[in-house]
Amino acid sequence: MNILAVAVWIGVIVSTVLLLRGLRASRPPAAPSDRLHDLSEAAFIAGGPGAVVDSALVSLFGDGRLVVGGPGIAQARPGARAHDAAERAVLLALRLAPSGWLYQVRYAAMSDPSVQEIGDALAHRGLLSPPGTGRPWRLWGILQAAACGLLLVLSLPLTIVSLAMATGPRVPFIVLVFPALLGGIVLGSVAARRAGRRVTPSGRAALGEFRAHYLNDHTPHVQTALFGLRGLRDPFLRQQLVPAARSTRLAAAQSRARTGPHRSHASSGSGDDMLPVLVWCAGSATGTSGCGSSGSGSGCGGGGASCSGGGSGCGSSGSGCGGSGGGSSCSSSGSSCSSSSSSCSSSSGSSCSSSS
Repeated sequence: MNILAVAVWIGVIVSTVLLLRGLRASRPPAAPSDRLHDLSEAAFIAGGPGAVVDSALVSLFGDGRLVVGGPGIAQARPGARAHDAAERAVLLALRLAPSGWLYQVRYAAMSDPSVQEIGDALAHRGLLSPPGTGRPWRLWGILQAAACGLLLVLSLPLTIVSLAMATGPRVPFIVLVFPALLGGIVLGSVAARRAGRRVTPSGRAALGEFRAHYLNDHTPHVQTALFGLRGLRDPFLRQQLVPAARSTRLAAAQSRARTGPHRSHASSGSGDDMLPVLVWCAGSATGTSGCGSSGSGSGCGGGGASCSGGGSGCGSSGSGCGGSGGGSSCSSSGSSCSSSSSSCSSSSGSSCSSSS
């Protein structure tokens, strides 16, 4: 039994060391300039592509460039102009949307390359982890915690057997292995939770600094960018945007139905994989690409695209496709990343794929 206890200690220690080293190596190094450049970057860290689009919608509604044409339906005023890339994505999606339903516009704008490339730039600077980079370590942490928990349960009958067969005083087996197994459970669970986070420590620090800078600015689109829809206090805008955010998955499902069934090899394996993931597909700005499940809100949504390569895939409630650079390719119904047929290829030729 002493040999078995030593083997348990060695196994847990080796597994934990390899897990923590791998998790640390999977995090992108922080760039010297780790500050956020604008509200769109802050929104992407706070809530993924969904928060970026929500902030743009609030800004467009706030100054009257967009008006409500019915419950959940938006219309652009003649001559409405965008002030930044996210607003341009919204106005383009609105022009292409067949009905003007906000949830369809939101989904299409989230999938727009100009919105997706915000995440690529943040990942390149070490403020976000590219989609999928933490998935193997998350699985490792879960398996380690489960294995240690199972061994802890089995150690009780082994202890009883060893004490029954002992001819003299002996330290119970469960006492010998309990510290190692408990540590394996705790460290495995903590590592799995950290591996599932999209935002790096540098990203959290940069977002905190940005929030402090805008501490006294209560403009609706600023608060939406920094805190998501929970920061939006306007009851009318909440009435329009909260249902649209909840229905974004429906837009992804509709897009998926139009383009035919396709399942990305980068899916997370959960029941939610039946619908495309609504977060962020990283392009090659970071050297990897892919989809995964996620953190704060975490990619590449839906119909007709598949994320090839390396969170919570695409999107979150806050969270498209696209990216920039080398290597990701369009593998389903063309280079369209949204229900409104917006192009998913970036300036350098990468294109989108579908998954969540």
